[in-house]
Amino acid sequence: MVAGDLTRPETWPTALHGVDRLYLMAVPQALAGFLDAARDAGVRHVVLLSSSTLTLARPNPIAQSHAACEQMVAHSGMAWTFLRPTAFMANDLRRAPAIRAQGVVRAPYGLAAAAPIDERDIAAVALRALLAEGHAGQAYTLTGPESLTQVERVRLPGEVLGRPLRLEEVPPAEARAHMVGAMPPPIVDSVLEMLAAQVGRTAEVPDTVERVAGRPPYAYAAWARLHAAAFA
Repeated sequence: MVAGDLTRPETWPTALHGVDRLYLMAVPQALAGFLDAARDAGVRHVVLLSSSTLTLARPNPIAQSHAACEQMVAHSGMAWTFLRPTAFMANDLRRAPAIRAQGVVRAPYGLAAAAPIDERDIAAVALRALLAEGHAGQAYTLTGPESLTQVERVRLPGEVLGRPLRLEEVPPAEARAHMVGAMPPPIVDSVLEMLAAQVGRTAEVPDTVERVAGRPPYAYAAWARLHAAAFA
């Protein structure tokens, strides 16, 4: 195991030595130089962790950032595969303190639907894309196996724990005031806009994970059982 840091170019030669395939979570401001170094070191194939926001009808700042990274990788001279997951199930671990303390999650747009993905499924697809033939030049949208509202994503950990949990809906303006402490305002506005657009809709669930990884993706309840200790 060798340490490398995309923001510290002096670490790149050692980290890239002998590497011909690369799984990359991009740091946009450092990406161009790193890709040049990777190509010069002999990397032939880059699997990039991107975002399903690129499939939205109207691009937002999140999508624009990922699109810029995809463009740099696509024009790097190396083969590429783009992984575009929906929201990570792991993002819901941010709710664990409120669940432990009160059994209540306060959030906007409780009926917004999504198909969040278990991080293990992203890893399984990434592994196939790195090691198997036929994935170069592909952009894979990755989701979990079911469309779930935010209300359901609070209820399901409660079923695992054996105690009722509930979502208390808050106005978007109140949520925004809380979120801007952790994220830049344009990103916060993009997240709230996406949630608003998902209210009353059913999230699409393509079969990409099963088709590429060779097994069905993990359901949200299975993820919640795996992380039950965090919520208990």
